[in-house]
This record gives sequence, structure tokens and C-alpha cells, in this order.
Amino acid sequence: MFDHCLYFNTTALARLVEREWTKAFKPLGLTPSQAFMLRVVLEKPSLLQNELAKELTISRPTATRTLDGLQKLGLVERRTTESDGREYGIHPTALAQKMKDRLNAESAAITKRLKKDLGDTQFDEIVSKMRNIRSSLE
Repeated sequence: MFDHCLYFNTTALARLVEREWTKAFKPLGLTPSQAFMLRVVLEKPSLLQNELAKELTISRPTATRTLDGLQKLGLVERRTTESDGREYGIHPTALAQKMKDRLNAESAAITKRLKKDLGDTQFDEIVSKMRNIRSSLE
């Protein structure tokens, strides 16, 4: 019935992938959204909130909610910028820095398992095609 429906097939796939990432990050006490955001903050400290939202292709309100959760967990802090006191740079805390290796290891493990299940070439092709489709639709 939905063999040729992009919406149905991408959301069905997203639900399956979401379950895998949820299991991977649960021992860290993070949702997949929080974990991916934290990975960006750890790699690019001091990004502004709107830059972080753009990097993750999410809305600013979604970024705010996810950041609020990370801040409550003591993993990020917002610091006013020198250029504009109304803007906040997002910085990882020492606790987040301690989690960095484990966070990346969990991500790598899931990717490795998916590559094993799908095959390296097919995995890489799928990710590449999805990125191209996303870019075309933006």
C-alpha cells in the first residue's frame, strides 16, 4: 500500500532507528536527541543556540527544550557572549567532558552493528542518498 510513499517509509525507518539509539544512550541517561546535541556541543563548544539548532537541523524551540534537559543534567551551561549579552554560547561541563569517550563509543557501536547488518557499502550509500535528499528538500 505504501511501497512508493517517502513519508511512510522514512518515518517507519526513523522509528526503528530511534529504538536502537534509545537503547544505546539509555545507560548514559540520555535520549538520542540529547546525546546528539551533546556530541555537537563537545565538538564545537561556544556555538550559539541558533547555530546549534541549524547544525542539528531542528527548530530553535526544540533546541531550547533539549538544552534545558542537558542543563538540568549538569552537562551544558549557557554563557553570555562578549559580543552580545543577549546571546548565549553553549559549553560542555566537566561532567560532559568525562562522558565524551563513552558517548562516542556508544555511537560507534551502533553504527558498526548497522553496517554489519546492512553491509558497509549499502550503509554508506543509504546515508549518502538520505543526506542528498535532505539537502534537495531544504
